[in-house]
Amino acid sequence: MLVGLNVHPRPSFLAQVPETEETFEGNALLKAKAVAKETMTVSLADDSGLVVPALGGTPGVHSARFAGAYATDSENTTKLLQLMDHVQDRSAYFICVIVLCRPDGKWVSFEGRIDGRISKEPVGSNGFGYDPIFVPTHGDGRSFAELSMDEKNLVSHRAEAIRKMVEFVNSPEGLVFFHF
Repeated sequence: MLVGLNVHPRPSFLAQVPETEETFEGNALLKAKAVAKETMTVSLADDSGLVVPALGGTPGVHSARFAGAYATDSENTTKLLQLMDHVQDRSAYFICVIVLCRPDGKWVSFEGRIDGRISKEPVGSNGFGYDPIFVPTHGDGRSFAELSMDEKNLVSHRAEAIRKMVEFVNSPEGLVFFHF
């Protein structure tokens, strides 16, 4: 999804940054700032997850560890489906926040969101995480896990955030951001 951008993975000498914030933007910023400071380059980081309003916004920023610190995708999905068992409002959305951060601490963020609903049971074998139980509102009724990677990358929350970021990078404002 980042084709055409000169992006490199986090250097192996840098440890993972703990996600201790209570917002997606806060966690993305923690990670981007840490890498930018250590590498002295503009850094990009994201945080994303699934939000279910009927459950008070959970799993939210705890999506990856919803059923425990080392939970599998299946365990997280099972826990969510159990909590949703008697819930009428099955609306949900995926959100992704990407942060670009300069070594001097200046940063900008981009958000992508896709609305949908939680299905009654997992369907499909593609993707990861909650994909088998998330059915996008503006689709043909298939879960994310039933879409090919190319199809998902056209409509996902991450794709929307990346499109916004690329638009910024290619704008006059983006050129100013990168020349510090």
